[in-house]
Amino acid sequence: MEHLDDRTLYDKFAELELHAHKSVAELSEIQKSLMEVIERNAELEIENQHLRDHLQELEQHKSSENGGLSKSRKNLEKLYEQGFHVCNVDNMYGTRRLNDEPCVFCQNIIYGERK
Repeated sequence: MEHLDDRTLYDKFAELELHAHKSVAELSEIQKSLMEVIERNAELEIENQHLRDHLQELEQHKSSENGGLSKSRKNLEKLYEQGFHVCNVDNMYGTRRLNDEPCVFCQNIIYGERK
């Protein structure tokens, strides 16, 4: 290795120090930008989840308005599909439907107009 005089050594050291300060400043700017991106990403993820939740609520509301059945009507539908009456015409509720024939009274209770 070549022997450097004191002045050249000092100049090289000063140049290296300046370069190090510039690198630190650049790293600080990159870190600041990265933190802004991470914060914005977190905000967007939260907003996105809220929008998904809202969309799901709207779809559920639309489903219930357009023929979607409530939990109790789904239970009645399940009983009906298993071959039982869910209407109370002539005290038929809970009795077996003959040959699984359709019952308009049961169907009206399950699928009829809702208030």
